[in-house]
Amino acid sequence: MPLTSTRISPDWPCQVKTPGSFDWERSAVRWLRELVPARYGGYPALLRHPVLLARHAQIQVEQEIRVARTALRTARADLPRLGLHESVIEHTIKLYAAEVLQLQHIARSVRAVTQALTEHGSAR
Repeated sequence: MPLTSTRISPDWPCQVKTPGSFDWERSAVRWLRELVPARYGGYPALLRHPVLLARHAQIQVEQEIRVARTALRTARADLPRLGLHESVIEHTIKLYAAEVLQLQHIARSVRAVTQALTEHGSAR
C-alpha cells in the first residue's frame, strides 16, 4: 500500500517509482545521478541526501538549457563561418531547438522529484 497520496505530475520521470512506494527514493537517486557529471554521482553527501543531488541536478540542467539556447541563438551567425552547408546548419538549428524543449521537460521532472523528496523527508 502506498505511503502517500502525492499526485504524480505529468512531468514525473518514468524511470522513478511513485513517491512512497517501495524503493522509490533509490530509483530517484539512480535517475538524478544520470543528470549530473559522473564525478558528482560518487560524492557521499549527495548520495546520503537525495534532495542535495536533486538540487545539483536542477542547477546542471539549467546550465545545459543556457548552453543550448546560446548555441541556438548564435548558430546562424557562427556556423557558416565554420564552412558548414546550409542544410547542416538548418538541421543543427532544429536539433538545438529540440534539445531546449527536452531539457525544459527534464527540468520540470527534476522539480517534481525534488518536491516529492522534500515532502517525504529526504531533506534530512
